[in-house]
Amino acid sequence: MADWHTTVTAAALARLLSAARLPEPATTRRPAYRTLAGQIRLLVTEGRLPVGARLPAERELALALRLSRTTVATAYEALRTDGYLHSRRGSGSWIALPEGAPPPGDALHPVPPDEQGRTLDLGVAALPAPQPFLGAAAARAVEQLPAYAAGHGHFPTGVPVLREAVARRYTERGLPTSPDQILITIGAMGGLHLVQRALIGNGDRVAVEAPSYAHTLQALRRGGARLVPVPYASPDGPTRPPRWDLAEWRRVLHGAAPKAAYVIPDFHNPTGALVDEEQRRELLAAARVAGAVVLVDETTAELGWGVADDAALPRPTAALDRSAQVVTVGSAGKLLWGGLRIGWVRAAPALVRRLASERVYSDVGAPVLDQLIAAELLGEPLEAVRAHQLARLRAGAEAFSDALRTRLPDWRYAPPPGGLAFWVSTGDLSGAALARAGEQVGVRIAAGNRFGSDGAFEHHVRIPLTVPAAAVPDAVDRLAEVAARAATGGRWRDAADESQPLAV
Repeated sequence: MADWHTTVTAAALARLLSAARLPEPATTRRPAYRTLAGQIRLLVTEGRLPVGARLPAERELALALRLSRTTVATAYEALRTDGYLHSRRGSGSWIALPEGAPPPGDALHPVPPDEQGRTLDLGVAALPAPQPFLGAAAARAVEQLPAYAAGHGHFPTGVPVLREAVARRYTERGLPTSPDQILITIGAMGGLHLVQRALIGNGDRVAVEAPSYAHTLQALRRGGARLVPVPYASPDGPTRPPRWDLAEWRRVLHGAAPKAAYVIPDFHNPTGALVDEEQRRELLAAARVAGAVVLVDETTAELGWGVADDAALPRPTAALDRSAQVVTVGSAGKLLWGGLRIGWVRAAPALVRRLASERVYSDVGAPVLDQLIAAELLGEPLEAVRAHQLARLRAGAEAFSDALRTRLPDWRYAPPPGGLAFWVSTGDLSGAALARAGEQVGVRIAAGNRFGSDGAFEHHVRIPLTVPAAAVPDAVDRLAEVAARAATGGRWRDAADESQPLAV
């Protein structure tokens, strides 16, 4: 059981189940306890009930659901038998995952170049370089390089011209920023590692969205952080993007007292959700009361391919709270090119100086030539580069929408306003089983449980929109073949009970 866990009240669990309907007794095809157990299992695998959450007592839930206590008690016993519930006398019952369930793990690594012709890689969401812009920027950067070559080449805070370019871009987006608030890092992950080492100690709790970015979750775990997942609120409909569950965020920030909260409010990875300014303000206020640092991941902030007007975009989260409580991490990798290993941290100048001082024991600084190329691309060509890359993502999203509707009509997703991927519910198919079946036929799939802090989201996969639009129909055909293969024996558990709804 987790060292800290939320208690799900009977009323809260009833609300989670309220959208379903229980068949009338005369037409019921299975006992009500099996339907209740199946729906609770579904809430677990969807990440709506986090592992470690304490469930209400049987009597309380029976009253809330207007069911007999025997029905609830039998459902709890079925969940215990299947491994989804642990109980201890005097301590109650809490959510678990069964032994043998796919554990959370690292995100998939890119396919090596010598395998790319034989493998369809749907595991990595990354755009190709924007040409001819990258080549032109590289040529200009090489011309500037001799001016830097006479020195030692170490810039712990970053090459000044790039710090100025990043600060200018923040200012253009509505967050006045000076270069002394910017630290250039080796990719966004390099920035996250630096911040984690400086601000989050071994054993400290970190509140994270559920789902969230797989690489960061694993990096936090390996750094000794104890993750506290905060599920998204249920969307208003099957095609509506999710929203932060602010009541749950307040409960976690107050009850778990995390050292930090890690969020991706701008075209979230993997869901693509965009959080509005009102929700951002509320989360910042709750974090301020709790004394938690808000670590904002903006690596996908420029990827609003479904937004008609940039003026309608929320301002950067740090613009809503100028205190040192908000630390932002950004990257050139998602918009420009992942081959440019350039990221940055925006923070108070004192923290920037501290991070620069501490990094000399690890990487000293990012490559100068990469920084010069990134500075060129963030300058005059930026709007043309953005238009080029967003058009690629938009075309990929349209192609996947058409192909999924035709070939895999039972799979569901909320069309996002931006980002790199579709977050797809695969019905009763296990994402891990799909990934295993894909490995057998040369299709790499990012199973949903990789994006949960506790192995949840087993019935999801992330589909990258970075596949060229012309290649999407073939990609979905192969994905449909994988789904057919997985359906014949790739599931790690029987999900039949989840197919029947429950009334409250």
